[in-house]
Amino acid sequence: MEMEKFSYNNTIVRNFLLAGLVFGAVGMLVGLLVALQLIFPALSFDLSILGYGRIRALHTNAVIFAFVGNAMFAGIYYSLQRLLKTRLASDFLTNFHFWGWQAIIVAAVVTLPLGYTSSKEYAELEWPIDIAIALVWVAFGVNMFWTILRRRERHLYVAIWFYIATFVTVAVLHIVNNIELPVHFMKSYSAYSGVKDALVQWWYGHNAVAFFLTTPILGLMYYFLPKAANRPVYSYKLSIIHFWALIFIYIWAGPHHLLYTALPDWAQSLGVVFSIMLIFPSWGGMLNGLLTLRGAWDKVKESAVLKFFVVAVTAYGMATFEGPMLSLKNVNAIAHYTDWIPAHVHIGTLGWNGFLIFGMTYWLLPRMYRTNLYSEKMANTHFWIGTLGIVFWALPMYVSGFTQSLMWKQFNPDGTLVYGNFLETVTQLMPMYALRAIGGALYLVGIGFMAVNVVKTITGGSFLAEEDAEAPALAPKYTKHKGEHWHRWIERRPTQLMIGSIIVILIGGIVEIVPTMMIDSNIPKIESVKPYTALELEGRDLYIREGCNACHTQMVRPFRSETERYGEYSKAGEFVYDFPFLWGSKRTGPDLHRVGGKYPHSWHYKHMWEPTYTSDGSIMPRYPWLFNHDGKVNELDTRYTAKKMEVMQRLGVPYSDEEVANAEALVEEQAKAIAAELNEDPDIEVSHKEEIIAMIAYLQRLGTDIKVKPEQVAQN
Repeated sequence: MEMEKFSYNNTIVRNFLLAGLVFGAVGMLVGLLVALQLIFPALSFDLSILGYGRIRALHTNAVIFAFVGNAMFAGIYYSLQRLLKTRLASDFLTNFHFWGWQAIIVAAVVTLPLGYTSSKEYAELEWPIDIAIALVWVAFGVNMFWTILRRRERHLYVAIWFYIATFVTVAVLHIVNNIELPVHFMKSYSAYSGVKDALVQWWYGHNAVAFFLTTPILGLMYYFLPKAANRPVYSYKLSIIHFWALIFIYIWAGPHHLLYTALPDWAQSLGVVFSIMLIFPSWGGMLNGLLTLRGAWDKVKESAVLKFFVVAVTAYGMATFEGPMLSLKNVNAIAHYTDWIPAHVHIGTLGWNGFLIFGMTYWLLPRMYRTNLYSEKMANTHFWIGTLGIVFWALPMYVSGFTQSLMWKQFNPDGTLVYGNFLETVTQLMPMYALRAIGGALYLVGIGFMAVNVVKTITGGSFLAEEDAEAPALAPKYTKHKGEHWHRWIERRPTQLMIGSIIVILIGGIVEIVPTMMIDSNIPKIESVKPYTALELEGRDLYIREGCNACHTQMVRPFRSETERYGEYSKAGEFVYDFPFLWGSKRTGPDLHRVGGKYPHSWHYKHMWEPTYTSDGSIMPRYPWLFNHDGKVNELDTRYTAKKMEVMQRLGVPYSDEEVANAEALVEEQAKAIAAELNEDPDIEVSHKEEIIAMIAYLQRLGTDIKVKPEQVAQN
């Protein structure tokens, strides 16, 4: 049989891998700063670009899309070429993908600290960047499928199934979740409001974890772990069950992020049922990975690569057992909104994603640079320090989460809350936050060892940019072998595999989302709920800009402990004019849905200027940039107020044409009234044009559209 000669493109693999490592280190440094700010709020240095709510989004985006994303593309491009025995189809698309992705990352680095955000978790980037992401993602998918069609290997290996599912699902998730109406170049409003927006966001948010941080990494596991162990995958049949069950079930699980909220009960129940079912395919994949190492455990003792892989797959198993358990309503009632959730998430990101990428890096670089790893001992040191870092990160957060939940729910014999002041629960967590920061620092120290090892390996070797290879051409006809497994049929047909994946992932999304969007009875109307005033709308945008929903929820759940602390539980109809929703996902500070009218304007003014003035022991940062101070004028920008209201009109908010035409005058009228009341306080001198006025207007509106008995609301 005549052999065809060709070469593998290693340059793109190297570029993505090194970019991922560099951006990963930067993103984790930002994460360490975020952790330290919870202990020392002054570390924001009174700079808006270092505000906690802004750089927390930068940290999550950097780790997910810059670190994991870049490394994922490196692993996909390396394994894809070798599994298909062909070079990547298009050098142009390959380079466009790389440079386009880096440009998106740089855009995130610039825009998020400046406060340009949609506020939707893991999807904070504004609409022009969303469009760029879609274009670059399509380039990646076209290049991948074009390469598959040019393959010299008939059957598609299991890793490629996961790559295909990743591409099609992330494309669907990204497009549906980011449908938004622009106001101007860096401002938009979600096309969905309230409950609808929450459902779409967590359908996206949960499945961003599923199909960006899990399925492609599973594909890398199925390729690199057997290669490193020099063993075949344990079970082909198990890999088939794992793949199809996982992509079908995962897409249904998003509503478990919204248990006990205003989301309709039927959608919550679907999320719970399918989340529990997720244990089976997830653990099937974990066991397939670990059992691939049967007979190779002696190698694990010596090989840092295999150590990283073993802990990565184990962390995947731990996280995918814990996730379904957290979706049980009785467990979720304890864990949700607490530090338990970040602990769970970081087992996945630091353990599963991080360690698999580290192991892949240590395996890949010596092969591309035609040398041995500079120091196996240093790689093992990285492993142990990194493992210790994960332990020190996660365990304190589990303790912190349990502490929060127990303190929030504890009552005195007379029926009053033991810890009526929310700050009493915060001060108890400081030691845990300090230990968490130590864990993050240890993880970064491990990366420091890796950086030295990587640089020394690179400088000690010679990079093989074009790796020569040969393989026979793909035969035009295929003869089925006797006894061949039925699944081989679809493995030979990438187009059918892609279409099948799309159908499987769309079923859950359609069943959950379409009824919520189309059936009005799912979101009962409340007559007293009115649109935000022009000034309140501007204040809400400031709240979004500062990332306040990173620490404060706006969702009072129907628990006695919450209604006693905050007031009447939240109703679906209260959020119909919230574009986007701002329910939040964690309570570092108290819930704010019923904060309107609870305190005088002067309290909010002083609290935003220096939180400890009103709340001794608060770990909330200062927001001096909302005020005119030290000769700096910071006036509310009302140039786009009318345009914002016009966009809201198009989204169904009943603003009159007269209100839109007089937007700036309405802003000024309400602002002057608030400023006049503030200036009655001898300690305050404020102009009605300062941003803080709009923020106060919004906060004072929250939760006031329905009647709440004052005695229901405890002091926080």
